Amino acid sequence: MDTLVIVSSEKVTDILDYTILIPAIEKSLAEFSKRTGVIQPVRNVVLIPESEGFLGCMPVYSREDDILAAKIVSFFPQNKDVSTHHAVMLIFCAHTGIPKALLDGDVITAKRTAATSAVATKYLVNGKPDVLALLGSGVQARSHVAALSELFTFKEIRIWNHRFDGAVKLAEEIGLNCASCRDVSEAVKNADVIVTVTSAKNPVLRLDWVKPGAHINAVGACRPDWSEIDADLMRSAVVYVDSREGALKESGDIILSQAEIYAEIGDVILGTREAMREKTTVFKSLGMAIEDGVAAKLVIKKLGIE
Repeated sequence: MDTLVIVSSEKVTDILDYTILIPAIEKSLAEFSKRTGVIQPVRNVVLIPESEGFLGCMPVYSREDDILAAKIVSFFPQNKDVSTHHAVMLIFCAHTGIPKALLDGDVITAKRTAATSAVATKYLVNGKPDVLALLGSGVQARSHVAALSELFTFKEIRIWNHRFDGAVKLAEEIGLNCASCRDVSEAVKNADVIVTVTSAKNPVLRLDWVKPGAHINAVGACRPDWSEIDADLMRSAVVYVDSREGALKESGDIILSQAEIYAEIGDVILGTREAMREKTTVFKSLGMAIEDGVAAKLVIKKLGIE
């Protein structure tokens, strides 16, 4: 077997720029929704009852991108002084099955998730967005500010977090035109784009707080019994997902509200389903292995690992 190359988080961070990642993710979402060249089972999860955490396995094969990969990811929501998410990526030769590289998966997860939201926002936002609201102040909040700012120039960014000091800290990091808010309703008032990246198990965002025509990227609540978004809001919005099959199995926001899924975002990219920009839209993101695989492929290609 060839030597397995180990790629650190520092190298992944240096290489994985949003200018190359966002277009690659957009292409992969379209390829996935074609249902012809991407083989990707729904995430297989082992639940850890004592900590309310889980360990998930996310394999994928993409004929178009010549990718054979798997991500192993853990999520422990009770973590206080360390991140709630940890991951590693394994890349194999798609022709021989030989393991080629082991990559730190934390940066890949953070960046590909935010890049996916940026793509969804590009297709679903109504006009030129001025106000961005973030619910949550962790790793995903930071990555979403960076990714969305690659495509849009926001006049105002507002942050809410269940621990107010977290919102204050992130607002100070972002700086100009960024404010921390004590209430969700204050943060999302008249916001054009809302991103929910919390560890909440029950809704934090409600219908009567959201401006009609706003676009929401719902990123947290990755279990079928968890939800970040009020059922009335889910049912009244036009709902898009990354994977219909994955959402129906894993998304509490969709399962508990019984909201109808209008389309996968890949269908919109392909032009087979409409972007309902004038209506309130929700993009429910659970994350897909093809997103991880495409991001990892960009890294190993840059490093000359083939």
